[in-house]
Amino acid sequence: MRDLFDGDVMEPRDVQLAPGAMLLAGFARPLEASLIEAVNAIVERAPFRHLVTPGGHRMSVAMTNCGRVGWVSDHTGYRYDAIDPESSHPWPQMPAVFADLAARAAAKAGFVDFRPDACLINRYKPGAKLSLHQDKDELDFNAPIVSVSLGLPATFLFGGLNRSDKTARYRLTHGDVVAWGGPSRLAYHGVMPLPDGEHPLLGAQRINLTFRKTR
Repeated sequence: MRDLFDGDVMEPRDVQLAPGAMLLAGFARPLEASLIEAVNAIVERAPFRHLVTPGGHRMSVAMTNCGRVGWVSDHTGYRYDAIDPESSHPWPQMPAVFADLAARAAAKAGFVDFRPDACLINRYKPGAKLSLHQDKDELDFNAPIVSVSLGLPATFLFGGLNRSDKTARYRLTHGDVVAWGGPSRLAYHGVMPLPDGEHPLLGAQRINLTFRKTR
């Protein structure tokens, strides 16, 4: 697993994962209180749920959305929809703190003027994982993906443009942000099963915010 620290003082450092892909260590940590408060408000209106894949598999990761559209999955396929299928209401609006963080992280990774219109909010409990996949349900592949980690540490897998390409492992901790686009926009990525643990702010879970521009 790649180490995100240098020297005896253990200062976090940014890491280039691949051309167009950057891990920004601790980038979101100064906003942790505002981000967690915003997540809680969103979940009150659009609770976490376990989606089912078109093949009938129940995802181990629970999720919800905010923004103009949300990502959903059922027996008919994967898609973005402006309406929460559980409530029949629009998804909660994206909080300003979310959009600002995503734009600043993207800019630091080399992608200026990023304006996401969807934020997928994933909740990992111990044992939950995310299989290798590409983010390709969007119409605009020119915009990057920005992913924010909160809570328990997780092992992030980042590979190439083919599923069979070798993947590297990176330990993501509370406040880390990964942004990828350009030549890495369709890179395969995933999350290994979350180990047991207890985070002082979020307990036995990891929350992941994934920002996307869908069109």
